[in-house]
Amino acid sequence: MSDVVPGFVPRMLVDPDIGLFRADERVFTAMLDGWQAQMLARGLTTQTIKQRYQLLERFQRFTGEFPWQWRPADIDEFLADLRSGEKPISLRTLRSYSNAVAMFCAFLTHPGYGWGEFCERSFGDIPSQICFEWNMPRHTTDDAVPARKRSFTKAELQRLFDYLDDLVDQEYAAGSKRWLPLFRDSVAFKVCYAYGLRRRELTMLDLEDFTPNPHVSEYSRFGAVQVRFAKGTAGSGPRRRTVLTVPEFDWVVDQLKAWISGGMRQQFPTAERSSALWPSERGARMSLGSFGDAFAAARDAVGLPPELGLHCLRHSYVTHLIEAGYDAAFVQTQVGHAYASTTGLHTSVSSDFKQKAVQRMIAHRIANLEDPNA
Repeated sequence: MSDVVPGFVPRMLVDPDIGLFRADERVFTAMLDGWQAQMLARGLTTQTIKQRYQLLERFQRFTGEFPWQWRPADIDEFLADLRSGEKPISLRTLRSYSNAVAMFCAFLTHPGYGWGEFCERSFGDIPSQICFEWNMPRHTTDDAVPARKRSFTKAELQRLFDYLDDLVDQEYAAGSKRWLPLFRDSVAFKVCYAYGLRRRELTMLDLEDFTPNPHVSEYSRFGAVQVRFAKGTAGSGPRRRTVLTVPEFDWVVDQLKAWISGGMRQQFPTAERSSALWPSERGARMSLGSFGDAFAAARDAVGLPPELGLHCLRHSYVTHLIEAGYDAAFVQTQVGHAYASTTGLHTSVSSDFKQKAVQRMIAHRIANLEDPNA
C-alpha cells in the first residue's frame, strides 16, 4: 500500500523493531512529507507546497501540540492572533491559511493513508478535522476586491496617457536619454489597458506572443496576444489564454507597431539578449516592481488617487468593454476569469452609463404602453 498511495504511513514508523526517539516530532515531519507528496501528485507548484508546509510548521509551533491533539479552538486562536496584531493579515490571506490547515487535516483523516490507526496505536488519540464552515471565513464576492479599488474613468486615463506622451516629447526635445524608457513605459501601460492584463502578464510578454487575427486583417500581426503567464488556480501554475484586439482599443496597434516594427525596442542595448517585449536598461526584461513604481510616479504626477494602481487598468478594461455593450461572457473570456462573479467585481460602470441604461428601459416601457402590439 505504501508504494501506491503518496503519503501513506512510512515503513520506518510502523516497523516494530525501530523505536521512535522524539516520536511526536518525527511523526509530524513524516505527516508533512506525506502531504507534500500528495500535493506534488496533484500537480501543485513547488512554491505553493513550500508555503503550505511552512504554514503548518508555524501552526504547530503556535499550538505547541501535534495534529492528533489539535482541536477547533486551536485554529480559532491562531487565526484570531494573526488578525489582531499590529499588521493584521487580510481576509484573503486568512482564508488561504484556514484552507491549508483544513486540507492538511483532510489528508490525515483520510483512511487511505493510515494515519488515524497509527496515531491511535502510538499516542492513544487520532487526528481530526478542526476547520468547519462555522469557524472558517466565508467566501463571498463582496470581500474579494477592496472597496477603494476601482476603475479609472476615461477622463482620468486620458489625463494620465497625455501626461506620459508629453513627458516623452519633452525629454526627447531636450536631448535626454530618458525619453526611451519613458516611451517604453507609456506603451506598456497602454498595452496593459488595451488587453486587460495583470501586472505579471504584462511583464512576461515576448515578441512572439502577438499573432494575427485572420478575421481582422487590418490589425496585421497584432490581432491577438497569447498570454502565457495568466494566473493559475489552487497552486496549479500559470495558465494560458488568447486575448483578441477589439475595435474599442485598436489604437494600441499603432503603439505596438511603433515600439516593435519602428525599431524603438531595438534601441535598448539589452534588447538582443532575449525576446522580451519590454527590455530594461540593465536587464533583458523589465521587472514587475519597476513597472509598478513607474506607474505610481505618473499617477502621482497628475494628481490621481493613490489607490489607483497598475492593476486598476485591468478593472478599467472590463468596465469600459461592458459600457461599450460587449457581452459579459466575452469579457469574462478575454480577461480569463473562471467565474462571472469575478468579472462582475472588476466592473464599476459610470453613473452616466447607469442613467442612460435606465432611460433606455423607461423609453422602451413607455413605447410598449403606447403601442400594445409593439
